Amino acid sequence: MDILCQIAYLYSVVIILRAISSFFPISPGSPFAPVVSFLYRATEPVFAPIRRVMPATGPFDFTPLVVLLALQILVPLLLGC
Repeated sequence: MDILCQIAYLYSVVIILRAISSFFPISPGSPFAPVVSFLYRATEPVFAPIRRVMPATGPFDFTPLVVLLALQILVPLLLGC
């Protein structure tokens, strides 16, 4: 169970990094482009279904916040971390 708790923590860090990276324009030739691409590939499978359910809030995307809150609630309940 400890490894699953660590994976959940690392995924939370990935979500936060993706949210921060969305504030900065990254061009395809940038050295950060592979990192941002990884962040998007790692989080989009979780974000996409939530975006379909959540109402649009203009320019703000609250999906990372919803996923982080869900992790903070579900991980301790399911894994006991």
